[in-house]
Amino acid sequence: MRRLRGVVPSVRGVVLAVLGAVLVGCGVQPTGVIEAGEPATGLTRGMRLYYASDTGLRAVPVLDRDISSLDAVMKLLAQGPTAAERREGLTTLLHAPSGYTVTGDGPRVTVDLEDSYWAEARAQVTGQLVCTIASFQSVREAEVRADDVEVTIRPREGPVLGPLRCAGYLGG
Repeated sequence: MRRLRGVVPSVRGVVLAVLGAVLVGCGVQPTGVIEAGEPATGLTRGMRLYYASDTGLRAVPVLDRDISSLDAVMKLLAQGPTAAERREGLTTLLHAPSGYTVTGDGPRVTVDLEDSYWAEARAQVTGQLVCTIASFQSVREAEVRADDVEVTIRPREGPVLGPLRCAGYLGG
């Protein structure tokens, strides 16, 4: 019995030494920080509505609605955020114009208004419109990136705005 008691601790020591050597000598060398460039920027894929907030435009994913046309996107944006989104400080500055058509082909989208357009090109409301339409157009035509969509707003009276890109409204 005395021999076994003396052997067991030494076996335990050998096993721990072997495990330690295996773990230390597994071949993986420590590395420093590897630079991989800047973080991703730009618009994300997927349909989003852009609402105004105190800090600028905020995107809200559209998950539960079937939107079939660019005209429907304008109508949905004008309806405004849900009650929960309003509690988070979101609002819409866009009021549905009395008459409009929205047409898109590839990265080019045109909003034709039957009335005048009340906002300036750099206004947050224009950003809501441009970014929401760009988001939808990139979903509608999968080969088009949202960053590449150019929106032109053509009112019946007043100057034409655009072509405008969403990136100009996202502060980046």
